Amino acid sequence: MINFIVDISYLLGAVAFVWGLRQMSTPDTARKGNLLAAFGMGLAIVATMIVPMDDAENNYSLILGSMLVGGLGGFTASKKVQMTAMPQMVSIFNGLGGACAVVLAMTELVHFYDGTVAFDKGQLFIILTTLLIGAIAFTGSMLAFAKLQGLVWDSQVTLPKHNIINWILLFATVGMTTYLFLGGAALGMSMAIGLMVLALVYGFSFVAPIGGADMPVVISLLNSFTGLSAAAAGLIYNNQIMLVGGILVGAAGTILTVLMCQAMNRSLFSVLIGGFGGEATAAKSTSGDQIAKVITINDAAIQLYYSQSIMVVPGYGLAVAQAQKITKELDDLLEQNGVDVKYAIHPVAGRMPGHMNVLLAEADVPYPKLLDLEDANSAMTNTDMVIIVGANDVVNPAANDDPNSPIYGMPVLNVWEAKHVVVLKRSMKPGYAGIQNQLFFHEKTKMLFGDAKVSIQKLVSEIKTL
Repeated sequence: MINFIVDISYLLGAVAFVWGLRQMSTPDTARKGNLLAAFGMGLAIVATMIVPMDDAENNYSLILGSMLVGGLGGFTASKKVQMTAMPQMVSIFNGLGGACAVVLAMTELVHFYDGTVAFDKGQLFIILTTLLIGAIAFTGSMLAFAKLQGLVWDSQVTLPKHNIINWILLFATVGMTTYLFLGGAALGMSMAIGLMVLALVYGFSFVAPIGGADMPVVISLLNSFTGLSAAAAGLIYNNQIMLVGGILVGAAGTILTVLMCQAMNRSLFSVLIGGFGGEATAAKSTSGDQIAKVITINDAAIQLYYSQSIMVVPGYGLAVAQAQKITKELDDLLEQNGVDVKYAIHPVAGRMPGHMNVLLAEADVPYPKLLDLEDANSAMTNTDMVIIVGANDVVNPAANDDPNSPIYGMPVLNVWEAKHVVVLKRSMKPGYAGIQNQLFFHEKTKMLFGDAKVSIQKLVSEIKTL
């Protein structure tokens, strides 16, 4: 009877995962989808607690204590973390998932080498795979967090010929894994510990040369690694819900990684070997005397007020300034005057996939107002004014017309096709790719310098007087 209850609970939990993931496909239902998936996970945890354990003690006090610590930590983080730090939090959670997989794999290897249990080749392969993927996901995610948080810079963790070093570490890791798999266990647990250390080092080194502009891809890739390690752990313990959950996370992360690469018109291999964004890329020098035209708050407000259609392009600067809610207030004010306001969302705007969508959803911006890259570009020629709030590389015309640019070929928002462009930015500093944005000097472009939130607040105040 207990096994039947557990199986039914796992089935319901899996259905909740799938349906919750389906609802997360749009901001309108994403909150419900998240709650549904959380319910499925809670149901799975409760069911796992009542699984009969004939050959082991049910250490409920230890389990419940760990759940309490982890639950409080997750709840506190989710309440306190700012939207600008959401990518960092995702990286940490990815890393902790990988760390759990490492602990599970090492525990089973300890039992294997001390003779407590015996594994066939298939089981040993799964355990070693869990160890390998989990270790890479752990240290790789921790370094991604440190980069996003500004705790380390690329130059501090990247060595000369770093890609060659990565290849050496990869071959050494695979070689040691193969040796253990084929039965070369003369050193027993010592070799397993050596493999764990080597995989941890490779995970750190693997992320080191990847530039800041590729961080959205790295985050989704590491997320898929964590899912795969969870699925492998599910195979170790013959736990269906771990297997299903891990497969869903791994598949979703892999699909998202592919979509991110397509959005940047780059192969996954080119992302992994680095060389795009970060400090390694020098800013491209501009030729001739180029002068950026500056617009005043009053002039910008008048142009906005008398426009018929406006396109807002959000970027990481909007997240840093926490300007999403005041942007929505500007949107509402203009809509009351009969202005059609839309938002152009580039797939890699921000520091993680969907970053801008989440920010705007937090400000209650209706989902139909959010246009993807293709739809936004189709509407540009009929747009009176584009307001760029903290975006940079995703609106750089060099991606279309400069073959020497490191972002050449990357699909961007063709904002210069609109009648007027106003860029809200703190300074003329380049974006993640480290190159100057020629849009700033375009004949249609005017710059509005300052903190994005403060600038938009002034625009709102000025429009109210018109």
